[in-house]
Formats: sequence, structure tokens, C-alpha cells
Amino acid sequence: MKMSSRTLTTMSASTVLLAALALAGCNRNTEQAQAPADSGAGVAQSEQRMEQKVDQAQANAERGMDNAANAVKGAAQDATEATKNAAAEVGDKVGDAMITTTVNAELAKDPKLSALKINVDTADGKVALRGTAPDSASRERATQLAMAVKGVVSVDNQLTIEPAKS
Repeated sequence: MKMSSRTLTTMSASTVLLAALALAGCNRNTEQAQAPADSGAGVAQSEQRMEQKVDQAQANAERGMDNAANAVKGAAQDATEATKNAAAEVGDKVGDAMITTTVNAELAKDPKLSALKINVDTADGKVALRGTAPDSASRERATQLAMAVKGVVSVDNQLTIEPAKS
């Protein structure tokens, strides 16, 4: 499984946080066990050191949580952006397919063009027509029909005129 750097950062921050909290807890027990029972000054110093270490651990934990929160926010923003990009890309492909289908349907309705094999390709709203037309008027009519379809940006008419049959 491939992990992003943000995921690794989040996991690292969480690990540091847990380790700091565990060490803070361990240090409390050790210092209390080592403090002489009859020495009030030693106990006060130990408690002061313990409080300092607890404060440090809390500060480290807060920084770790802030880092983790920032990493999660960044990962969420990245995921949102990737989803938008994927949706736009799929939408473009579906739009081009709809344009191609509609242009083919419009060409099929025209009596002079319907019997002919005209290849229609669409990319980013740009339609390319390839094949043959019976005459120049029909060739121009194919361009007009394609341009009338919603979403068409331009038409590259590469239709050739059929030679007259004798």
C-alpha cells in the first residue's frame, strides 16, 4: 500500500505524542520511587522536575497534535482537489461522447448525408468530420449540422467530395 507523505507525517506525529505521554508517565513513577521519604527539600525538587517534564510532554503533545491536525487538513484538501479534477475529466469525456452521438444523429437525419459513412470524432468540444460527401453543398451542410450541436467549439471538416458517377 502506498502512503502519502502527509499520512506518514500524521502517523509520525501520533507516535511522537504517544511516546512523550508514556515517558512522562514513566518519569513520574521513577522520580517518586527515588525520592527520599524523609527529605522534604528533595521531594519538592523532584516534584518540580516532574512538573517541568509533564509540562514539556504536554507542550510536545500539543505540537504533535497541531502537526497532525495540519497534516489531516492538507490531506483532506488534496483529496477534495483530486476528486474535483477526476469529476471534471470524466465530465469532459462524457460531454465529448454526447457531442459525437448527437452530431451522428443530426447527420443521419439529412437525406444526402445519412447514407454516407462519416466518421465523427470529438475531443474537448472540437469535432472532426472524416469521410465523403456527395457534393460541396452537403459537405458545408455537415459543418453547419455539427456546429449547431450544443457544446461544439469548432468543426474540422475533412470530408472529401465523392467523384461523380458516370
